[in-house]
Amino acid sequence: MLIPTIIMGTLAIVLLLIGYYKGEGEHISGMRSALNMMIEILPLLVFAFIVAGMVQVLLPRELLAKLIGAESGIRGILIGTVAGGLSPGGPYVSLPIVAGLLRAGAGVGTMVAYLTAWSLWAVGRLPMEVGILGWKFTLIRIASTFFFSPIAGLIAQLFFAGAK
Repeated sequence: MLIPTIIMGTLAIVLLLIGYYKGEGEHISGMRSALNMMIEILPLLVFAFIVAGMVQVLLPRELLAKLIGAESGIRGILIGTVAGGLSPGGPYVSLPIVAGLLRAGAGVGTMVAYLTAWSLWAVGRLPMEVGILGWKFTLIRIASTFFFSPIAGLIAQLFFAGAK
C-alpha cells in the first residue's frame, strides 16, 4: 500500500500546485470539492472497513473455505457472482469487503466473480438504468453480460489460484 499511497500523494500535490499557480482559485475549488466528497464518503468507508474487519474475525475459516474458498469450486464462484450482483454501494464498499474476504481465506476466483458481477450487474442501479435507458436495453445488457462473471471467476481460479 505504500507505493500507491506515494503515487496518489504525489499526484495530489502536483495537481494542487498546478491549480495554485494557475492563479484563478482552482486549488481552493478543488479542495472544497475534495472536502465535500470526503464528508459524503467517509462514513460509508468507515462502515465498509468495519464490515471487512468483522468478516475476517467472525466467519470461521472452515466455513469460508467451504463456501467461497479456492476448494469451493464452481459453487463458490456462483456464490461470489450472486453476492457481487446484489451488493450495494460503490468501490469504497465492495473493495474493502473483498480485501477482508481474501485475507480470511476466500478464493481468488470467487472474489473475481464477485467484483465482476458487482461492476457488470449492479442490481442496485437497475431502477435508474431502466428509467433512463428503458427495459429493452437493460435486458439486452444483462443478457449480454450474464455469463461474464462466472467465466471471469473460473479463469482466475484456473490460472491464479495461488495468487492473493
